[in-house]
Amino acid sequence: MPTPFWQEGLHFGCTRCSACCRHDPGFVFLSGSDIERLLAHLGLPFREFLDKYTRAVDVGTGWSISLTEKPGYDCVFWQAGGCGVYAARPVQCSTYPFWPGILDSLADWRSEASSCPGIDTGPLLGGESIKSRLMARMGNKALILDYALRWETVDENTVLGRTRLSSHAD
Repeated sequence: MPTPFWQEGLHFGCTRCSACCRHDPGFVFLSGSDIERLLAHLGLPFREFLDKYTRAVDVGTGWSISLTEKPGYDCVFWQAGGCGVYAARPVQCSTYPFWPGILDSLADWRSEASSCPGIDTGPLLGGESIKSRLMARMGNKALILDYALRWETVDENTVLGRTRLSSHAD
């Protein structure tokens, strides 16, 4: 297997521009641990959290749970100045831009730089740090609910108890 282009490190420094959180439609798929962390941070009952901040997305093999967006496609948790749940943000958010697809090739990394001004700027992050972030992203499996479940009746036991669930690497 060839050595990844990022093995010797990459320059990255988040500029907190929020471009990855705003203006474009997208999905932030949640794992069970993401949901547990957000519930604890927000101090909300499960169903209230689900109804207020998430939506069901058909991913072809079932329903995945994604954060909703505000009008204009800002993340539901984005506030003036940044992420309103930064300390508990989903792994998908905390590992960006160190995702499969972006780290597949130097061309993919440079292409992502058109959306992320922190790419190729800032301190040099070592290959082990990059690998750790990539592995965290890949290991954080988005939940997929069985099509037979009705979104309106999904409860905490179903989602966090792993009843009728499978995992999916998004």
